Amino acid sequence: MEAVRPATRTPVSVLGATGYTGVALLRILAQHPAVELVHLSSEQYRGRPASEVYPFLSGIVDETLGAPEPDAAAAGELIFLALPHGAAASLARDLLRRGRRVIDLSPDFRLRDVAVYARWYGDHGAPELLSEAVYGVPELYRDRLRRARLVANPGCYPTAALLGLAPLARAGLLSAPVVIDAKSGTTGAGRAAKVEQLFAEVNENFRPYAIGSHRHAPEIEQELRAAGATAPPVFVPHLLPVSRGILTTMYVRVPGGKPALDSLFEQAYSREPFIVLRGAGPPPELREVRGTNRCAIGWRWDEATQHAIVVTAIDNLGKGAAGQAVQCLNVLLGLPETTGLEAPALVP
Repeated sequence: MEAVRPATRTPVSVLGATGYTGVALLRILAQHPAVELVHLSSEQYRGRPASEVYPFLSGIVDETLGAPEPDAAAAGELIFLALPHGAAASLARDLLRRGRRVIDLSPDFRLRDVAVYARWYGDHGAPELLSEAVYGVPELYRDRLRRARLVANPGCYPTAALLGLAPLARAGLLSAPVVIDAKSGTTGAGRAAKVEQLFAEVNENFRPYAIGSHRHAPEIEQELRAAGATAPPVFVPHLLPVSRGILTTMYVRVPGGKPALDSLFEQAYSREPFIVLRGAGPPPELREVRGTNRCAIGWRWDEATQHAIVVTAIDNLGKGAAGQAVQCLNVLLGLPETTGLEAPALVP
């Protein structure tokens, strides 16, 4: 049955509409019953219809791609910025001055400390906005998001790790370094051509990368400490030979006996529409979240080593990017958070 569209829909702009995250946004927003796409931008494909760049959008999103400029973007009451780091900050400032609300999918507003941002990304274009930006995980910051003008949509790796570890951090169980072993599909690296992303480099291969130097590490540490962790995590990302998805296994040393893991996760997430609690049942798999905004979470207790082992699965373009951004949009607009995000997984 076709969804009933409200008489008035919120105009929305998407800047950076042809990267993997941007086109994932278009796929969701084109079918969202409460919004209308009014401006799309792309530096590379400016002047061409979106459906010419991505033929699967033909008849669905045929708007012509324009420039990522504030005057045009301000046609939207809410603007998604799916731009590279450094490109979003000044645009966000301008759009906020015009009374618009912004959901930024770049790293520009995720880190609260400007010195930490500078270490990993360089000079910040709007440091005065860092304290205002609300970190966009509704399961953790829903009340603050309702009043937000500026949302910092989280990174994909941090989303996968934080949803699995926040209940333990809040319970005071992250007093020792936690090991975060994360594996991502290739779309997490973006659409730009890179030798290491070529099919022959990725296919039938599996490798770690950016050990000790991944830009998502300070973001994970920041949010874990905000939740109650007292030690930094050990974060190691790996590249899977798949297009999309992140599977994360986390090892938490808990001396003193088995914690009440079932109770911690039930209390945290039993009413969350996008959290699937696997518990001690079959562990999460990528295929159950592909193309969705869901996060599947499973856990075990290893008595011999006194470790809690937590496993999460998300789609890096869904709950790890565009899906979560639309969930934040729904919070900002006072809509049910599942609006436009009800699709089941793409299986097989």
